[in-house]
Amino acid sequence: MPAPTNEQQKPELPDPQEVARTYAEVAQRASKLIAEHMQRQVQKGLQPPTDELGVAQAFMDMMSKLLTNPYRLAQAQMNLVWDYFSLWQNSMQRFMGMTPTPIATPAKDDKRFKDEGWQDHFLFDFIKQSYLITARHIHDVVGGVDGLDPATKTKVSFFTRQYVDALSPSNFAMTNPEVFRETVKSHGQNLVKGFNNLLRDIEEGDGQLKIRMTDTTAFELGKNVATTPGKVVFQNPLIQLLQYTPTTAKVAKRPLLIVPPWINKYYVLDLREKNSLIKWAVDQGHTVFVISWVNPDAKLAQKGFDDYVTEGILGAVDAICEQTGAKEINAAGYCLGGTLLATTLGYMAAKKDKRIASATFFTTLIDFSQPGELGVFIDEAQVTNLEKKMAERGYLEGSEMANTFNMLRSNDLIWSFVVNNYLLGKDPFPFDLLYWNSDSTRMPAKMHSFYLRNMYMANALREAGGVEIAGVPIDLSKVKVPAYFISTVEDHIAPWKTTYLGAQVVGGPVRFVLGGSGHIAGIVNPPAANKYGFWTRTDDALPDSSEDWLAGAEQHPGSWWTDWQAWVTSLDDAQVAARNPEEGKLPVLEDAPGSYVKFRLGTK
Repeated sequence: MPAPTNEQQKPELPDPQEVARTYAEVAQRASKLIAEHMQRQVQKGLQPPTDELGVAQAFMDMMSKLLTNPYRLAQAQMNLVWDYFSLWQNSMQRFMGMTPTPIATPAKDDKRFKDEGWQDHFLFDFIKQSYLITARHIHDVVGGVDGLDPATKTKVSFFTRQYVDALSPSNFAMTNPEVFRETVKSHGQNLVKGFNNLLRDIEEGDGQLKIRMTDTTAFELGKNVATTPGKVVFQNPLIQLLQYTPTTAKVAKRPLLIVPPWINKYYVLDLREKNSLIKWAVDQGHTVFVISWVNPDAKLAQKGFDDYVTEGILGAVDAICEQTGAKEINAAGYCLGGTLLATTLGYMAAKKDKRIASATFFTTLIDFSQPGELGVFIDEAQVTNLEKKMAERGYLEGSEMANTFNMLRSNDLIWSFVVNNYLLGKDPFPFDLLYWNSDSTRMPAKMHSFYLRNMYMANALREAGGVEIAGVPIDLSKVKVPAYFISTVEDHIAPWKTTYLGAQVVGGPVRFVLGGSGHIAGIVNPPAANKYGFWTRTDDALPDSSEDWLAGAEQHPGSWWTDWQAWVTSLDDAQVAARNPEEGKLPVLEDAPGSYVKFRLGTK
């Protein structure tokens, strides 16, 4: 093979005119943002720093406990030094051409170090292993401190992970081999473009960094997401009720109502035809209705949890029964929608209302005693501070809650985009799930305060009479309808061992199912994909502990959707002629997906 010529070896130089345009745009944007920031600071006045999350106090408590055992701290330091020494020996062996076993390797699902340069290049491999060793020791020391109360321990562990993740060498240009190669190749233009992307995201966040996760212009509701045909057949200030067009000649006698969480929009269940739970349920012969929650503003500040029960779910049940003539329906709630559904069932039990004949709960917390890492953000000081903010504008801004959820998976939902957008200078890839994830919703102040205080802080829903709705004490042990609980083994929002505790609270027969994967992928898991699998017990027993349940469970391949279909049809397999939304008793207001879901925060 002939050697490359000097001409071939020369890297391609960037277009000077494009470089000039990029620099000019960066300068203009930076100048504008700095001026706006200074003006806001002058208007606000200098504010003393606050510790709204209680992080400083938590770490002070941790350090005081840590220092009471200097022997353990010294031992940890010696272990770290020994691992560094082993890494140095390992690296020298590799430098001399040997192939020693790595001292530290990333987890299989850790995407930060997937680039070949982390393994192939001696220096980057050393940096990677050094970071992994340090990260492990920091976590071990922090997690091994005795005497901390559980809440403080969880908070320290969570924010330690945030700190360690932020300092990953993958997040810096000179220590990331992929970014380093691109910087050399483009003569640094990737960093200039990345800075431009950073300024753009700050502009779109109105002074706050709002990381763009996907190309939002690539999607349009009703066109390439949320495309299942249907009609809006009912509307009130809180909800639009969507009824979907049947695809079978016969349908189940009982209509199906799906209650999504109000913290996100319903179309996560209708992203694309091939993974749409809504479309699949329609094709199985269900008359599917879905609540589309309003994206509230200050006018709805006084809408409370009571209203979400009465105007939300009960308003939808009234409309479905009027539209179809059905006396009984099946209902399913996702996450917070499931918590609301359980509350509504308690209200209906007290009122002797039996129109909901079965209930399905997707990754739903009813018992909040072990909320996982979300509990880091919920204590008296933080909720009080949040209530003050909500009182000023009447609602919780959607981006604030979105940022909280993103922190639970910071490497996937924050730092990967920092690298792609700001270091590599690339535009984010069009991805429907991330389009939905960035489509934030607000929450009325009164409702959200009730939810945080009564559910997360007081764990009152599981107690008989612990919560009152419209003056009616709620007792979930009086809920006797058959219930299906589907949870997921890797859920970081509604941990499955906690959802299991909630399944033991309701008073009727329960089928508990554990799916693979996490909060979204484990639920949006169509049978055609044949992924993840799920666990069930043939006796549907609910032992006291989740570990005992799992020990007696059997794993199945594929999707839990088919198991649910068999369960719900076993309760009542009666069928009627297909119900067309245009032929019901309620007037059609507009085509699905409706106007409520189309209101997107941050758009002009």
